[in-house]
Order: sequence, then C-alpha cells, then structure tokens
Amino acid sequence: MADAPAGPGPLAVRSALKTPRAAALAGIVFSILLITALTLLRVSVPANPAVAGGWLTDSGKRAAVAIGLNLIPFAGIAFLWFIGVIRDRIGAHEDRFFATVFLGSGLLFVGMMFVAAAFAGGLIAGISSSGSPGADTLALGRNVTSILLNVYSMRMAAVFTLTTVTIARRTEIVSRWLTVAGVVTAVVLLVGVGISPWVELLFPVWILAVSIEILASRPRALAGPAESIGQS
Repeated sequence: MADAPAGPGPLAVRSALKTPRAAALAGIVFSILLITALTLLRVSVPANPAVAGGWLTDSGKRAAVAIGLNLIPFAGIAFLWFIGVIRDRIGAHEDRFFATVFLGSGLLFVGMMFVAAAFAGGLIAGISSSGSPGADTLALGRNVTSILLNVYSMRMAAVFTLTTVTIARRTEIVSRWLTVAGVVTAVVLLVGVGISPWVELLFPVWILAVSIEILASRPRALAGPAESIGQS
C-alpha cells in the first residue's frame, strides 16, 4: 500500500504562522528608524547647501546628524528583512517579472541610501577632524547626498512601492485603500519629490501602514497555485 502523502510538518506550519508577524515587525522597525533619521537630518541641516548654518558649530546638531546617519544602516537591514519575508509569504504565487523588479528596486533603494549616508558621514568625520570645510566642499557634499537620496533612492522607492502595490492587489494580502495609498505615494515620489524634502517620509509612512495592517489582521488566503500574480 502506498504511503499517504505527508501533511505539512511543524516547521512549515510554524513558518506560515510567523511570517506575517515577522514582516510586520521588520516593516515597523524600518519605518520608525528611517522616519527618525530623515527627521533628524532635516531639522539639523540647513536647506541651502551653500550656507554652513549653525549645525557645523553646534555640537548638538552635529550629534543629531550623526545619530540620524547611524540609524540608516539598521533601517536598511530591517528593510531587507521586510523584503525577504514578504516574498516568502507570497511564495509560489510570485511572478518572475514582478519578483525581479520588486527585489531589484528594493536592493537599489537600500544601496543608494547607504551610499548617501556614507558620503554624508565622511563629510561629518572630516568636519570633526580638520574643522569646517569651505563653502564649495560643503555644497558639493550636500548636493551629492541630496541627489543620491532624493533623485535616485526615492525613485527606486517609488518603483518598489508600485511593484508591491501590484503584488498586493493581485494576491489581496492588504486592503484596497492601502493599494490606492501606495499608488499615490509612488506617483508623488516619482514626480513630486522636489516639492518638499518632507515628501520622502511618505514611503516609510506607507510601509508602516502596511506593516500595521499585516500585524493586526489574520493571514489572508491566497489564490490557487495556478493563479499567478502575473496573470491579469
């Protein structure tokens, strides 16, 4: 007599139960850290890169900037975990096209955010060791950091958001209002990031809302394996 097919083992059941909570916690940690880091940077550094302002001579503001930059690596780690557990939750329903864009945009976002933080951190370290730089050096450092963060990193965040919204809509893992909010967030990040530096906060706020819903709701049943998210 043929053996009966074995049911899901304890490890699979435990993973299925813990994945949504892990995704939510990782997203919440990422959102809080990035919101805190961006807020510290925006309130401490003057808007005009050609003006040194008081933060170069104010030890409190320099410390706030240093704290904000040091939070970014931990935010990136939490974001990578968030990506991993979301993909794990989708599992076999993941389409190769969306998987590539989803993962690629997320990794590029983290990479450019790290580069921007490293460049700004090097500028802060130079100030601490050799005194205030000239206006040209400060302007160059601020411009490079701003372009990396606002132009490139936030555009990748917009692509990540659009892909996540598409996946969420087709698998119904989040509410419809969050998919609409995600589309709005992505559009603003794509075309309106230069309106205000605070627009950057839309991305972590949206991730925070998604994470809170995943944490508060029961896991949603996905469609059958044949119904890939790549189908319309």
